[in-house]
Amino acid sequence: MKLKQLEGLLGSIQQFSNPKIDLEQYPTGPHIASRMLYTAENSFGDVSDKVVADFGCGCGTLGLAAGLLGAQHVIGLDIDDQSLEIASINADDLELDMNFVQCDIKNFRWRDQIVDTVIMNPPFGTRKKGADMDFLSVALKVASQAVYSLHKTTTRDHVKRTALRDYNASSAEILCELRFDVPCLYKFHKRKEVDIAVDLWRFVPQNSQVKRL
Repeated sequence: MKLKQLEGLLGSIQQFSNPKIDLEQYPTGPHIASRMLYTAENSFGDVSDKVVADFGCGCGTLGLAAGLLGAQHVIGLDIDDQSLEIASINADDLELDMNFVQCDIKNFRWRDQIVDTVIMNPPFGTRKKGADMDFLSVALKVASQAVYSLHKTTTRDHVKRTALRDYNASSAEILCELRFDVPCLYKFHKRKEVDIAVDLWRFVPQNSQVKRL
């Protein structure tokens, strides 16, 4: 599938109808999502025929992109049941077979499940400090091959240092810097939209091999 086709399909899906600020629910736009998954597949082969988990999947954008790019199986995980309902509708509309699990990422117990690649646009931690790193910590324990994640560019040094020193990642590489479009979704937003600089990271777990969890 070509990049433009992938972006077009992602642009047609439903997004949050009533986003929750306490969960930092901001939709991952089709431009960023398509490039994130297209890079993961075409540069590293981390999507096609792989088991992919979408952490904090929201309405499912990243996981849907993985499915469209030929993932063997995609699991979307989110704490919000309303988001998962929308994600399930989106998967049906795109004729993709995905599993969705309502859970708190930090407390979910992974048993008898093989996950090759974790993809995520975690909360940036503006409401709950360190939320993004909580997601990354679990992702590096779950993924056997790679973790793709978006983090604010202003946290670049902290993310790299923590991933390598505290979370035992064997590598932490910034693939590109992107502009994350934050639309006017909440009452406290004063501007129509704001662009936030974010880094697209690829992390490799310490023991990068298929493993049973």
